Amino acid sequence: MDLPVTPPVKPMLAKSVSKIPPGMQYEAKWDGFRAVIHRDGAEIEIGSRSGKSLTRYFPELVEALTANLPDRCVVDGEIVVIHGGRLDFDRLSERIHPATSRVKLLAETTPASFVAFDLLALGDESLLDTPLTDRRAALTRMLSTARPPVHLAPATTDPALAQEWFERFEGAGLDGVVAKPLDLPYRPDARLMFKIKHERTADAVIAGFRFHKSGPIVGSLLLGLYDAQGTLQHVGVCAAFPMKRRAELIDELEPLRMPDPQGHPWAAWAEGAAHESARLPGAQSRWTGKKDLSWVPLRPEWVCEVAYDHMEGDRFRHTAQFRRMRPDRAPGSCTYAQLEEVVGYDLAAVLGPTG
Repeated sequence: MDLPVTPPVKPMLAKSVSKIPPGMQYEAKWDGFRAVIHRDGAEIEIGSRSGKSLTRYFPELVEALTANLPDRCVVDGEIVVIHGGRLDFDRLSERIHPATSRVKLLAETTPASFVAFDLLALGDESLLDTPLTDRRAALTRMLSTARPPVHLAPATTDPALAQEWFERFEGAGLDGVVAKPLDLPYRPDARLMFKIKHERTADAVIAGFRFHKSGPIVGSLLLGLYDAQGTLQHVGVCAAFPMKRRAELIDELEPLRMPDPQGHPWAAWAEGAAHESARLPGAQSRWTGKKDLSWVPLRPEWVCEVAYDHMEGDRFRHTAQFRRMRPDRAPGSCTYAQLEEVVGYDLAAVLGPTG
């Protein structure tokens, strides 16, 4: 490719803040695969956040981007899958598959969309040093006639509208708001933007742990919630502890360790078929590969409070944040019923008709 900004490019990133800052451009925070698109004539390259190519996994997007982008450009955005009027990250994750035949089938049955929100180059001109307001204006003009599945991300400079988006768009599967300084140049791999994400708390059962990669200290706690049938379902992990606290947790959890997993609610975790009927820790996937997913079972008698941003189906979408132990809570009281139910919102109201 002969472009003023050549692949691979790691996208510009955002740091977390608790409130929407004033005086910026605001966009919804998309829950998908970040992607930088390079187009040079007939060549399309879809680069991931890490710089690796995603092109082969999304042949339908290659066709759509060719039809909707100018001959020479570099665009930053998000690959998403829209299902039932909202974003569906699980279906998006399934798109990363090694088999060409499977990739072709999923492109037809679970087609992806691309939401553009920044412009890094156009024609022979690099826009990396151009202020955000000018890049946005150029991107808006460039995509004025774009059609689904290529979309221009909505943006505003009105903080009140951004707050409304933050409160309403979650029901369509979006997970917050991104704020960008108006004069911001584009700086790959630098955290110069701001993200405001939802945070809620839940009381969860501690049912196991994994060792830290550095040695015999706690790496992460395995969390569970009871469903309506009284089954303890694995919902995720919390893992952000100082090293000293990781060592302390080993001693604190020792009385709960089970030398034999028989009798533990997740005792069947190593059996592949068991994952088809229950949410258990340790399922192998194309993401984990040969990574050691073994864990230490604990009697499910302790409860902790964790913070989470949102749910993906019946699990925490991201790693939860440990807040405190809850010795006052009974494990059986830790059910899905405590979780806040997000009001649904049709993604078409965010992007317009999705085709």
